[in-house]
Amino acid sequence: MDMAKISTDPKKINEILTRGVERIYPSTEALEKLLRSGKRIHLYLGIDPSGPKLHLGHAITLRKLSQFQALGHEVIMLIGDFTGMIGDPTDKTATRQKLSRKEVRDNSLNYKKWAGKFLSFSGPNSARLEYNSTWSDKLTFLDLIEITSNLTVQQMIGRDMFQERIKNGKPIHLHEFLYPVAQGYDSVAMDIDLELGGNDQTFNMLVGRDLMKALSGKEKFVLSMKLLTDPSGKKMGKSEGNMVTMADSAADMFGKIMSWPDERIPVAFELLTDISEKEIQAIGADLKKGSVNPKELKIRLAKDIASFYHDKPAAEKASQDFDRVFKSHGLPTDIPLVTFPLKPIPLLDLLTKTKLSSSKSDAQRLIAQGALKIDGAVEKDWKKTISPRSGMVIQVGKRRFAKIK
Repeated sequence: MDMAKISTDPKKINEILTRGVERIYPSTEALEKLLRSGKRIHLYLGIDPSGPKLHLGHAITLRKLSQFQALGHEVIMLIGDFTGMIGDPTDKTATRQKLSRKEVRDNSLNYKKWAGKFLSFSGPNSARLEYNSTWSDKLTFLDLIEITSNLTVQQMIGRDMFQERIKNGKPIHLHEFLYPVAQGYDSVAMDIDLELGGNDQTFNMLVGRDLMKALSGKEKFVLSMKLLTDPSGKKMGKSEGNMVTMADSAADMFGKIMSWPDERIPVAFELLTDISEKEIQAIGADLKKGSVNPKELKIRLAKDIASFYHDKPAAEKASQDFDRVFKSHGLPTDIPLVTFPLKPIPLLDLLTKTKLSSSKSDAQRLIAQGALKIDGAVEKDWKKTISPRSGMVIQVGKRRFAKIK
């Protein structure tokens, strides 16, 4: 790998250590000293392939990783094809369903392409792509005993979600204890100087720090990032219906971002855009005073994000369509056309075949909630069979449309 010159620009280092950062272990000052020394460090971000799409939560940490690459440091994107089979128990009130090796590999097929929006995988100082099955598959039971002898049951059982399960009489499976051990060993296997991740990964990252000290006699820095959360502190996700994926259309990105709570606006600008810290502080102050319309800020945010993943014309069109649909109660200008036989079909099948719902159970839930409209009329009878016609417009929620061809 070609080595780029290490930058020790104080301004850039300060931004890396402060913008979007929640905490640095053992200290910000120690990491700043290392970065100013001019030494090339090895750092990584791990992503478990629990789903087939990267989302804006991943973008937060990928943006930070790209800043270290720009300074000339060696960055690694680690795909957890081994840890992904276990399933991270973090913040889970019940045991995750285990995935097969094929499932995690299939899920990660497009990760490098999306990460390429942030990282350079070619040329000078190219980012490395690793899979943790490379070393974890080779560990023996004797190796596992040696590794785990450096950790305690008290460390693991003290985690909030495990305490919650104990209180509610829910099981904690032994393999869930081994997840942070497996993630922690990644640092040892790659001889890492620094690991970065969301603040929900702090426990797992610190286990890696303990193992580095015990097995390699080396300090490992941990940098935890802020997360996009709602006012209650809950992460955006699939169940909330507001998770923006990198595969979303510009229109979907725009619509989902416009549905975010106003309180999320300043931190979203901080974590997902390049606007200055001064502007972000002004936005926060204006929101508190009520001197700015939150909708206008969200439009700016949505345009910025949609432009990054698509382009400015697509973002502008998404903005115009959003305004037309929500302000004028009109329809988008380019509703996806779906070729369909014009014969009776159950509503549940109609929604799944047009990909407006992920499953029949999802379709039933959406219809029961009144989220389905057929040619503008709400349809709440999920048992109903209808006869499609050419030009029929099917709408689910506020942003998903299909037109029968």
